[in-house]
This record gives sequence, C-alpha cells and structure tokens, in this order.
Amino acid sequence: MNDLKATAGYSIEEGNAASKNAYHWAQKTFSTRAGKPGEPAQDLQGGFSNEIRFGAERLGIGSDGIGTKIEVAERLDRYDTLGYDLIAMVADDLVVAGFIPTNLSNIIDVNTLNYEVVDELMRGLHDAAQFSQVAVTGGEIAELGNRIGGYPGAKMNFNWCSTAVGVLHPSLERPLSGANVRAGQAVVALRSPSFRSNGYSLARRALTKAFGEAWHHAPYTGPDAAEMGQTWGEVMLAPSLIFAPGVAAVLDAGLPVHAAAHITGGGIADNFKRVLKNGVGAELDNLFEPLPAMQELANLAGITPTEAYLYWNMGNGMLLVTDEERVEAVVEALQGKGYQAQVAGRITADPVVVLRVDAGELRYA
Repeated sequence: MNDLKATAGYSIEEGNAASKNAYHWAQKTFSTRAGKPGEPAQDLQGGFSNEIRFGAERLGIGSDGIGTKIEVAERLDRYDTLGYDLIAMVADDLVVAGFIPTNLSNIIDVNTLNYEVVDELMRGLHDAAQFSQVAVTGGEIAELGNRIGGYPGAKMNFNWCSTAVGVLHPSLERPLSGANVRAGQAVVALRSPSFRSNGYSLARRALTKAFGEAWHHAPYTGPDAAEMGQTWGEVMLAPSLIFAPGVAAVLDAGLPVHAAAHITGGGIADNFKRVLKNGVGAELDNLFEPLPAMQELANLAGITPTEAYLYWNMGNGMLLVTDEERVEAVVEALQGKGYQAQVAGRITADPVVVLRVDAGELRYA
C-alpha cells in the first residue's frame, strides 16, 4: 500500500471508531431530557442527525462542516460557492432521516478577520439557503489568531461549521432509519456533479505529488472540463449539489421512501450500509458513471476502483430505497425538480453491498 492510500485508509477507520466512541458518550446524556422537551430518539444509531421531541412535534438536528475543501477556496481566492457545501452537508444528512431542513446556525472561526471574504462566504450561503428553502437564523464569527491555519498567503484562514434543524415530513410517522427495508425493494441513485466536501485530504496529497505545491493552477483537460473547470483547483472547488429539495418533492408526492443514504466520506457502501437494517444488502448495477475527474484523480493517487469508491462518491451523491412498483414515479419526481436520477439496483437478502461498475464487481461486506 502506498503512503497516500495508507494515510487515507487509516483516517477513515480511525474516524469511524472515534465517531462511534463520541456517540457512545453523547448517548449517555440522553437521559437528562427523558420525558422532557428536547428528548432525543434512542433508535437512530448510524445516522448523522437525530430526532428531538417537543411534545407531538418531531424535529431533526445535525451538525457538520466543510473540512479541508476550504483550502481550495483559499488557494483560488474564491469563496462564493462554499455556502452550498455547508448547507449540503447538514441539510442532506437531515433529509435522509425524513426531516425537511428549516433553519441553520453557523460559526466561522478565523485567524484574522477579513470583511470581504466573510461577505463573499455569506453571500454564497444566502444563495444556497434560497435554493434549499432554509433560513439562516444564527451564527458567530470568532477571531482565534494562530489557532486557525490554512493556505499561506490567503486573505483569511478559517474553518466553517453549522448546525441545522428540520421538521419530520408530515407523511412520516417516524424518521427514516432503514427499519422497513426489505429484499426486493428498489434503489434510486441521484447524480452528484462534484466531489462535494469529502475525500479532500487524499485528493490534495495526490495532486501535490503529481503537480507540486501549485497544483491548483495545473490544467485539467478531462472530457468534463466544461462542467468541472479548466484547472484542478476549479475542479476541486465545484460546489455540492443540495439534494434535500428533491427528496422533499418525493415525499410531498406521497411516494414511499423506506431509507436514504447521503454519500459522503466513506463512499457508497459505507454510507449505504448504515441504513441497510434487517440483515439485507444491495446489488447496484446501474449507478451513475464516475466523474472523469475522479477517475483521473484515482490514477494519480494510485488507488484501486474498490478504494476509489470508498473515498469518494464517484458521481453518486444520494441513494433512496423505495418500492419496486413505484420506483419510476420516484425517478420522475426527482427529475421534475431538475435532478439526474435513475434506478440503480435492488435490495437483496445477502448482507453484502455489491457494486457492478465498469471496473468490475466490487463487494463490500
């Protein structure tokens, strides 16, 4: 295993272990709100958001950030797209549990404050909030000096994280947890036109090794350059598509959704397995083709297709589980909202996620 792969693989495994341990400690606090407003759900382990109850009202809450994708913005001195990444990370974590995102609070930790950069960040956040019908109702800017690092020479180094809340869709009695997933149900994939905000540590290491420290200026000449960008910096800064409005449209139409997975760090199998309860698996033989930029980056990083599908979404940003007889209606509802969607496969009784792609059959137990 080369150094790039070893570091990335260790990071994913260590991150999963740390997250599981952190949730274990967090779960010990649930009893403080038992029987009171704000009581957390006890049965939604495995997701990235949770349910809190206020009487009959069911709200969802989740937190996330955009990680080291920020460095790409600092390198290019462009900040107006990161708001889409910030909202996508939390809004799409909420909607896969059946919560329609409504409000967001954010915090920007900076080394030295730059008004113009913050204005550009917030303008992009405004645009993303309008797209996803979310109100930005709180936030903070904290100036932390050398506690915050980043790309040398940038106008401002920063971290950006948020917490979002949402309401359980009225068609649902309980959040989507995967409890109703059964063999024979169909899987729909939504195409992702970018890397979103995951797998950037491996990507930056691979690009630095291939092109040097100024990799963000290296030309990108792939067949999707018109869509992704003319340089590797532009490719890596392409904003996340927010899927929440599309899933909301499916639920608004009264169509069945038994589970959903937001494909972020850990790739397709790791994220999908979180909602494949009852000992089931999946065969996905009609996923969207990997983005050419992802295929080229995998070659630069020296990783196999199995590993590439573990680190990146490979062009598939979300998976929905629905009834076989309603799957075409689900696809049409998503396409009607402007998303690229297609039937990707089916749920199986074998507890293995199988991806049949151009590179061959990839199996994830």
